[in-house]
Amino acid sequence: MTRTVLESKTKTVVIGFDEPFCVIGERINPTGRKKLAAELEQDDFSTVEKDALEQVACGAMVLDVNSGAVFTNRMAEDPRYADNNFVEPPLMRALIERVQALVDVPLCIDSSVPGALQNGLEAAEGRPLLNSVTGEEERLELVLPLVKKYNVPVVAISNDDTGISEDPEVRFAVAKKIVERAADYGIPAHDIVVDPLVMPVGAMASAGQQVFTLVRRLRDELGVNTTCGASNVSFGLPNRHGVNAAFLPMAIGAGMTSAIMNPIRAQEMEAVHAANMLMNHDPNGGAWIGFTRILDAMKDGASFAEAAQAARASGARSSGRRGGRRRA
Repeated sequence: MTRTVLESKTKTVVIGFDEPFCVIGERINPTGRKKLAAELEQDDFSTVEKDALEQVACGAMVLDVNSGAVFTNRMAEDPRYADNNFVEPPLMRALIERVQALVDVPLCIDSSVPGALQNGLEAAEGRPLLNSVTGEEERLELVLPLVKKYNVPVVAISNDDTGISEDPEVRFAVAKKIVERAADYGIPAHDIVVDPLVMPVGAMASAGQQVFTLVRRLRDELGVNTTCGASNVSFGLPNRHGVNAAFLPMAIGAGMTSAIMNPIRAQEMEAVHAANMLMNHDPNGGAWIGFTRILDAMKDGASFAEAAQAARASGARSSGRRGGRRRA
């Protein structure tokens, strides 16, 4: 059975066909978040720290850490800041060090800049997930040696030098190519987590059906775990969280084993917890019962993040301190 093992200094998370769905928190990402990018430009990590703590409290099992910031003010003073290869490597190291000092979950190192991936791998404790490699020749040659050197799993995105195909057959072929090229480096299929690329259903009516079919094929024919950017499916639509909450259990039922998503949205996390129970990945419904207590606490006016953090703090007090590596 395919098992992709991620580790922090103290905790192990397994992505697998018979494991609970792995929620990878997406919020530590300055792309499209001007306020966060501006804070990072001032060496202010307060929002990063808040996002890290809230996401873990709300149920994230892994945290994605993306260093794609644009430092507009520094760029005006020093032209080197216009180059992501200059900006991202030191920023990634700082982000990884800050986040892993606060939370105990494994991390996902997310950048298109090889130097940032390298710095993230050097700074990370345990066995992080690397995000990402594609089917592009240059990317394969840059990223796969890092995966092999540091013995880490990697997200494999199903696009290549021709771009992103709307044809699911092409996307499957790209995924297969990546798995085969990884094998040439001695990287096993269980350390490849394929992103089959979820298209917006508002622009392509068959997008959901396509990804469900692709996930089944990737599981049955290549034996790999899968992931996606879950919110892509609802891009451009009203009530996006309702669409996301419907998509996630359907993807889980098709065999998807993880997603990069926003765990602070109660509606979507409720869907994941229910799907885990229905897939028999929540023994005796313990996680579902615990989650419903958080929902009950929200009836008194607390936000989901506030209720989740209070529940986590209460659980920590009642269980006391425990040593050794823990399984999420």
